[in-house]
Amino acid sequence: MKHNNGAADKSAQDNLKSGNDNLEINDVQIEPEVMDVEGETVVDADEESTELEGLKNLLEQKEQEVAKEKKEYMFLMAEFDNFRKRTIRERSELIKTAAEKALVGLLPIVDDFERGLAAVKDASDAESVKEGMTLIYNKLIKYLADNGVKEISSTGADFDTEIHEAVAIVPAENDAEKGKVKDTVQKGYTLNDKVLRHAKVVVAQ
Repeated sequence: MKHNNGAADKSAQDNLKSGNDNLEINDVQIEPEVMDVEGETVVDADEESTELEGLKNLLEQKEQEVAKEKKEYMFLMAEFDNFRKRTIRERSELIKTAAEKALVGLLPIVDDFERGLAAVKDASDAESVKEGMTLIYNKLIKYLADNGVKEISSTGADFDTEIHEAVAIVPAENDAEKGKVKDTVQKGYTLNDKVLRHAKVVVAQ
């Protein structure tokens, strides 16, 4: 019986030793898990580096886009400035051309006046002089009408502040004359339906 107990104790010790060995083995097996944790930390650092690099690339891309848009904006501004200058130049040339055309059209009438003045010196008939002046006047009026200049209707018309300028007021002879233009002191004219000069009139009240 004593021998058997000794064998049992030895077996128990062996089992305990085996258990300790297993504990040691288990302790050793923990190290790879720690390494895995450390491995995950390294991976996180790599991910942060990759993300930072991506942000840098995105920033560079946006800076390039801004630079491109700025360049296009400057180009458009230059084009607009050229257009503005060209428009001003063309408008100025158009005004000069229109004035030139108007003046050229007046030159034949000036020629008629000069011929008429020369004829007056030797004329003995006032009626012929009057007829010549009337022809020149009618020619001038026609030229003005062809270029959009028309006389404003005044005497006998209703007084209108848009086209008339009252320089005097006289008593009306009857109710029908009230608010009417009694007389025209200076004729008014329109240019393409726009008042070029107001007619100076006398109004009955």
